[in-house]
This record gives sequence, structure tokens and C-alpha cells, in this order.
Amino acid sequence: MLLLAVSVVCLLFVLNALRPVRHAHLGVPLFFAAWLVSELAPYLLVLAVAGVTVLLVLGDLTGPTWVGVGVTLGVVAGLVRMVLVAEEVEQLAEDALTELAEPGEPRRPHPVRRWLVAMRFSHPEVERIADVPYTEEGHRRHQLDIYRRTDRPTGCPTLLQVHGGGWVIGDKKQQGRPLMTHLARLGWVCFAPNYRLSPRATFPDHLVDVKRAIAWVREHGEEYGADPGFLVITGGSAGGHLAALAALTANDPAYQPGFEDVDTRVQGCVTFYGVYDLHGETGTPAQRVRHERLMTRLVMKTRDLDVFEKASPLAQVHGDVPPFLVVHGRNDTLVPVAEARAFVAKLREVSSQPVVYLELPGTQHAFEVFHSIRSGHVVRAVGRFVEAVRANTSTR
Repeated sequence: MLLLAVSVVCLLFVLNALRPVRHAHLGVPLFFAAWLVSELAPYLLVLAVAGVTVLLVLGDLTGPTWVGVGVTLGVVAGLVRMVLVAEEVEQLAEDALTELAEPGEPRRPHPVRRWLVAMRFSHPEVERIADVPYTEEGHRRHQLDIYRRTDRPTGCPTLLQVHGGGWVIGDKKQQGRPLMTHLARLGWVCFAPNYRLSPRATFPDHLVDVKRAIAWVREHGEEYGADPGFLVITGGSAGGHLAALAALTANDPAYQPGFEDVDTRVQGCVTFYGVYDLHGETGTPAQRVRHERLMTRLVMKTRDLDVFEKASPLAQVHGDVPPFLVVHGRNDTLVPVAEARAFVAKLREVSSQPVVYLELPGTQHAFEVFHSIRSGHVVRAVGRFVEAVRANTSTR
């Protein structure tokens, strides 16, 4: 009976991952459950098969045992479905990049060692330089980490990775590691800054700090082998919001106090499950909840809609923007996919630069924080995108 109860609970978790429950008060715990199940599906599949075996070997083969076996087989079927959907991302990325990048490498076996050790981020070919200050103020959040290849090439293209965390939590060591490791191995130099967090910080402090990091990279990047003249910015969730807004507000003196003359333009922007609508244009329930519970109380500390409009990437889109790659999960319960769709549609209306959109089926928020089948496909696609942007930039 205990194993039967466990099987039923596991089935509920799997169903929530396949069809996420959206609830105003339980949204965060339900997200965590769906996120971990969907990205760790291969591991859980092995456990589910083991569970069926245990039920058959140790059960008394009465009614509850057979019910438990049936329920666990349902869990197995759901997990298999998740693995197959994750595998679809490779072809989706190939289709999305068709007009911009050269065809990818022929299909090859997965680098199993990477996603079987999901939380292992170190790599023998990549070194990390930690806690480098990017301002002279000595603020503990004004530090960044640097990732580069151990043979230390020079003149390398540059990536700035902005962490998420709802503008109130998060750290440079926690996010973007699979992407930065991959690009560092390709010969990029990657910078991951921290920035001031709310409630102590009030927007636009967060954006100002991101631009300070860009300014520092412009001045000091060459010391670490980077070419500061080619810089792509990326980030997820709140980091995706800040990355998009930094790309859309390049050289705006309102966000560059004391360094107004520094060129903060970027040559490309890649956003993962970003927050694009703070002004309420999409009008989703999640957007309204975020506005009332987080933004007005802790981050913006105002109800002035003009302030929210200035902070909303969707409202700040204009024609002079760099190439964009927008990645979003269709099952995202924290930032609805409607925000990404609206943002991409508006970019494509006015931008003369490439706007690539990769919408991932069966995918939750924060899917690429650690190694998984899905994150591996997406990271490689991002690598192809930024390399194509670099090649196109050098030929102009």
C-alpha cells in the first residue's frame, strides 16, 4: 500500500509536468515540481522502471499491487513522453536557425556524460576567474566571474550573462553555466556579473549595474582575452528582462549615471524565458499577479504606470536593435509564453536585424540552469546563433 501511495504521488507530479497547474497562491511550488520532473525525466524514468520491478517482485500480486503497477506504468509513459519532447528541440532549433546559420553538425550521440551529471559545471578546458570587481565602489554585488578557455586565446568574442531571480535573489554562480562553458570551449570569453537586488535596490538600479558591467568589459575585457568590440548579452527570467532592456536602451544616459559617454551597445541579445511585459499589454493573470505582489512592493516601489512602461521591453521596442534570439517554454507557469510571442512579434515588425524565436514544447521556466537533454540542444543552438551573428557582423 505504501508503494501504491508513492506511485500515485509520482503520477500527480508527472501530470503536473505534462500539463502544468497554474495557481495564484501555489504557483512557485507547482513550478518547482514541474521543472524538476521535466528536466530530470531520464533519471526519474530509471527509478520508475525500478519501482515497477519492486512492485512485481515484492508485492503479493493482489489488487493493490496490480493497481500500483498500472499507476507506475502511467508514470513511465509520461516520463517517456517528456524525453521524446525534449529530443524534439534539436529539430526545432535547426528549423528556427535555417535562415541565419549554416546547417548544424550531423546528428550524433548525446554527450551522455554531461547530462548524466546534471550539476557538474566544471570542464577541464575552461577556467573560471571569480569575484572580479567591476566598479570602484567596493559594493559586494559589484563583482563578476570570467570564463575562458584554459589556453587563454586573445581577440575572443564576448558574452555577458545576467542571472535571474525575480530581481530579489540570485547569484552569478547559479545560472548560465552550461552556456558559458560551451561558448568558452568555442573560444569565447564570458562575463557573469552580480547586480544589486531588491528590496534594497529600486529599479533601475539593476539595469544600471548591468550597464556598468558592460562599461567595465569595454575597458578591461582585452586584459582577459576578450574583444570588447563584439559583445552579446544574455540572461534568463529577470536576467532576460535586464538583458533585453540593456539591448533596447543602449547609450541611454538615464541608465548610465556617471558613465554617460561609454558605448553600451551590444551586437546581439539572447533571452531565456524573459519577462517582457511589465506594463500589462498582454494582460495575463501571471503578469497581473507579478505586478501586484512583486513589482509594486519590492522592485519598482511605485504604481506609476509610466515607470512600468519605461521598464517594459515590450514597450521599448524600436527599429535600431541588435539581432535577437528569444527562447521560451510553452509550459512556463512563471512567465507566460504570451509575453515572448508578443515581444517577438513587435521586434519583427520594426527590426531590420534577425529575430529568431525558439518556442519549446513541454518546457518550464529555468530549463537550462543545469545539464539536460533539452538544455544541451538549446545551448548548442545558441552557440550557432551567436557565431552566425559574429560572422555576419564581420562581413558588413
